[in-house]
Amino acid sequence: MSTVSPSTDGARSRPRPLSRFRRRALAALVGLAVPFAGMVGLAAPTQAAEAAADPSASYTRTQDWGSGFEGKWTVKNTGTAPLSGWTLEWDFPAGTKVTSAWDADVTNNGDHWTAKNKSWAGSLAPGASVSFGFNGTGPGTPSGCKLNGASCDGGSVPGDTPPTAPGTPTASDLTKNSVKLSWKAATDDKGVKNYDVLRDGAKVATVTATTFTDQNLAPGTDYSYSVQARDTADQTGPVSAPVKVTTPGDGTGPGPGPGPREKINLGYFTEWGVYGRNYHVKNLVTSGSAEKITHINYSFGNVQGGKCTIGDSFAAYDKAYTAAESVDGVADTWDQPLRGNFNQLRKLKAKYPHIKVLWSFGGWTWSGGFTDAVKNPAAFAKSCHDLVEDPRWADVFDGIDLDWEYPNACGLSCDSSGPAALKNMVQAMRAQFGTDLVTAAITADASSGGKLDAADYAGAAQYFDWYNVMTYDFFGAWDKTGPTAPHSALNSYSGIPKADFHSAAAIAKLKAKGVPASKLLLGIGFYGRGWTGVTQDAPGGTATGPATGTYEAGIEDYKVLKNTCPATGTVGGTAYAKCGSNWWSYDTPATIKTKMTWAKDQGLGGAFFWEFSGDTAGGELVAAMDSGLR
Repeated sequence: MSTVSPSTDGARSRPRPLSRFRRRALAALVGLAVPFAGMVGLAAPTQAAEAAADPSASYTRTQDWGSGFEGKWTVKNTGTAPLSGWTLEWDFPAGTKVTSAWDADVTNNGDHWTAKNKSWAGSLAPGASVSFGFNGTGPGTPSGCKLNGASCDGGSVPGDTPPTAPGTPTASDLTKNSVKLSWKAATDDKGVKNYDVLRDGAKVATVTATTFTDQNLAPGTDYSYSVQARDTADQTGPVSAPVKVTTPGDGTGPGPGPGPREKINLGYFTEWGVYGRNYHVKNLVTSGSAEKITHINYSFGNVQGGKCTIGDSFAAYDKAYTAAESVDGVADTWDQPLRGNFNQLRKLKAKYPHIKVLWSFGGWTWSGGFTDAVKNPAAFAKSCHDLVEDPRWADVFDGIDLDWEYPNACGLSCDSSGPAALKNMVQAMRAQFGTDLVTAAITADASSGGKLDAADYAGAAQYFDWYNVMTYDFFGAWDKTGPTAPHSALNSYSGIPKADFHSAAAIAKLKAKGVPASKLLLGIGFYGRGWTGVTQDAPGGTATGPATGTYEAGIEDYKVLKNTCPATGTVGGTAYAKCGSNWWSYDTPATIKTKMTWAKDQGLGGAFFWEFSGDTAGGELVAAMDSGLR
């Protein structure tokens, strides 16, 4: 093709909705940030407390996860008289800052930071102490500490440096109920006292040795372990990198629904769906979809500055869920280290251990960052691994999905990195992620000289676990006057507007290039594309523009269309509908089952869909995929 639209290459249903939802999310976050920023410089130092109170302060860096850290200040009344209030001040070097704090009111003026006691934490009896904590970014440590206007007796940093991170644990002697862990010792200037053993982020034991055997495990379940050293002053150092283990099943544990599971059934969960769509991880449970899927692609992380970065941090790991909204019926607390979608996914995996979760990066809106990132594949891969394996959520993710739209071709922007860029990128990713899952969403443009010919998809396939072939969005109302055509035809049909713009052609071309069928997943859209001003019922009619949609003109969720514009016919293995002057194409449970049978006959690894929130409340499309793949 000489030109590229969001549709003609399988670029899933999201160009404009993505941008709008992200703007809305970011606007909300900016609004949340204003009160904190507005506090800067408003706090005035409290008058010096009574000399006899003699307070002191000390600082510890309690955790460090690479992209950020947790710090703690402790204020102690070392005198003989009560302390009525305190104000602590310190300086951070440029590039180090507080991002959130608890148990004190923290403000700043540039690199000068001030913490004032909460109303309930200002009065300290002789010998009493109080602590407050904060999350921060940057490598620096405090200097110039002042407490109530005087130099901190404890100094800006305690003389006892926290211990280093222990080595990554190794697992051995694995049974269905236990595993032995061993790790390389941490170091400390005054000695290591013991180690906290963390299972899925929660402490399960404190030991003095560098080994521990956990004997309270469930069969057929995934676990993630890390360790953290504690020194003689009870300071904790950084958490080690995690090790993941899966206990053998005993044939009676939970599994992926009834019957054998050989094919992948993967769904995309959109980060921004928690806003306007009001779709949350718990909906996977209430719809019955969780027991019918095998994998989730959490979308999307951003690609910018040559690195993988967070998309929307509030939705990802900060949004608080009530008990009624939560997967396990337990409400988030204000001080827990992880909330948001990530914590809900953690709870989902605990309830449904068969589900694997991948973090998907890029997408239509954020694919432009790949061009710079692949200039240094090793550095890019390391940044992605460091983010996905961040100790705060390493147990949530089982790998990474790379949604580059499109290597050496055009999408929202054009890339000219060359045919080898995709292979070079995934080689570096595989080196970083080892045996974890590494997958990609790829174009379905099988036209001669089209996008599938622009990059070395066959060469890269040896390093990917599978490809999500985006076999949808072939046609749509970006061609305002038509002709009307199904956006996700399985096969060609008489009158198709462009040759090889159908699923069978894309799969056949990838196979011909040497990509194993088992590494190909067939794509299903849980939405329809449509036109208005149409008089012809059959495909090929003229139109006046895109039909009205809930979030974007020309696109609508299946859960809406099944009631407002029921299917009136099928063509090319998918459904279409004519209602009034509107014409829509979309997949139904019946056409999905046909496609799943075809996928099995082709020896494909399974199927995937974009995305969960387009399905009905009872998850009927997911159920159709599940039954069709068995």
